[in-house]
Amino acid sequence: MSRIHSGRKGRAGSHRPYPLTKPEWVTATPDEVVEQAVQLAKGGVPAALVGLQLRDQHGVPSARAVTGKRLTVLLREQGVAPEIPDDLQALLKRVVHLQQHLETHPKDLANRRGLNLMEARIRRLARYYRQHQRIPETWRYSAAGAALQVE
Repeated sequence: MSRIHSGRKGRAGSHRPYPLTKPEWVTATPDEVVEQAVQLAKGGVPAALVGLQLRDQHGVPSARAVTGKRLTVLLREQGVAPEIPDDLQALLKRVVHLQQHLETHPKDLANRRGLNLMEARIRRLARYYRQHQRIPETWRYSAAGAALQVE
């Protein structure tokens, strides 16, 4: 698979082993894992980092192996999932940073192209999330709205 805005191919990476089972050395129960994940999410930790903190600080290698459900599904069931998914939020943050850069450097055409590509990526991702009811049907990308959403 190739990258969408570059002429290069994708980057290979490691994969988790196929049998997704709870290791014997994990002593945490599913209820404890859910409680810790909800506590971290309420503390303002993005959902993408909740799993890392569970792994590094609490010794849970995979919340899915322990609970049987994905972490975002657990957070959504508990009502602490963010309104906008983390990957879309990260793209909005990058766009706001590029917009601020272009205000001070209006002739930076390479970054203007990068901003256009990033906005296209946001629109595609938002269309996907609207189709899967992960964001409101009325949510639309706008440059001013992105700045407000990031703050």
